[in-house]
Amino acid sequence: MNLSKHDAAALSGTWIEGVLLKRDVFSTIERGRFQTANGEVGAILRRLDQVPWWSYPLARHLFNRERKALGLARDIDIGPPLLWAGDKALVRGFINGVALHLARPFGDHAYFASAKAALRRMHRAGICHNDLAKEQNWLRGTDGRAYVTDFQLAVCFKRRSRLFRIAAYEDLRHLLKHKRRYTPDALTPKERTILARKSAFATVWLMTGKRVYRAITRGVFNFTDREGGGRRLVNDAPVLVERIKTHPDVRDAAIVAFADRRAGVGLYAFVEANAATTETELQSSLTGARNGPKPPEHLQVVPALPRDAQGDVRTEILQLVAMNQIDLIEPMLTSAADRAFMKSILDQRKNLRDRFTF
Repeated sequence: MNLSKHDAAALSGTWIEGVLLKRDVFSTIERGRFQTANGEVGAILRRLDQVPWWSYPLARHLFNRERKALGLARDIDIGPPLLWAGDKALVRGFINGVALHLARPFGDHAYFASAKAALRRMHRAGICHNDLAKEQNWLRGTDGRAYVTDFQLAVCFKRRSRLFRIAAYEDLRHLLKHKRRYTPDALTPKERTILARKSAFATVWLMTGKRVYRAITRGVFNFTDREGGGRRLVNDAPVLVERIKTHPDVRDAAIVAFADRRAGVGLYAFVEANAATTETELQSSLTGARNGPKPPEHLQVVPALPRDAQGDVRTEILQLVAMNQIDLIEPMLTSAADRAFMKSILDQRKNLRDRFTF
């Protein structure tokens, strides 16, 4: 599929290509800059011209859903504004923030109050999102507020029908599941009741439709993880980590996925070790191994991996490094020591193909 002449003409001179965020059988998503009547702004481009022919009908359906929902949500400040929409591409504004699973807002009561208010405005506009169980569809802006993204499964209603009320209830219940994880002390008695009571539709869906959905997405479309690494991240990465750890100079290792313009999905290994020569040795060892998974596209040796207070590796930060989303890391660092620690990792990062100044 190629962009129409109208889409190509409209984007020429207005869209500045930046970082590839994701590529799958439903669309290609890039982050860059877009020229509006009020000046140049950060933006996200979703395009259908690079999806395979066999998934195009469904990709088109999801694209149309998102375009319609973003159009209705344009003025209610719940997510990225729709800046431009064509036949096989659309441009939405960029929300300066990170996904919920990266932000991890433990104890942040204000965030979830903001999220509930955003959900209320969305429902008043007649939009039900239908995919809010995924933490990556909730953003925490640098202003501390909650925003919603990825409206591909959204449904727009003209009236508050019974189906609308069921969908809106499930949107709220999924938000409260996140609230229970991060701020359980803030749950009200009514919210606990909602959490304990699925709608009949949700119960039937879990028993029937969701099983079919998983079979299709994981079996046919090869979706197995929320980071977009697919089977390489789920199946190959653990094997590669264990192989890397057999080197005597290696203390620990972590592998994350990133979108790659050539390979589709790449793996980036961060290795905690002392020896400067370890990097070359590891690359040679992984490349020369027989009957093993494909080696990571990038391997970076670091003096220490970033860790949280419990000692767990902060893969959410490593993910942003691998994707060159450098500007999103700063709000996640809470001290000068953290910034100094990350500087050497950032300065030596390997994935420079999509390096872009936002």
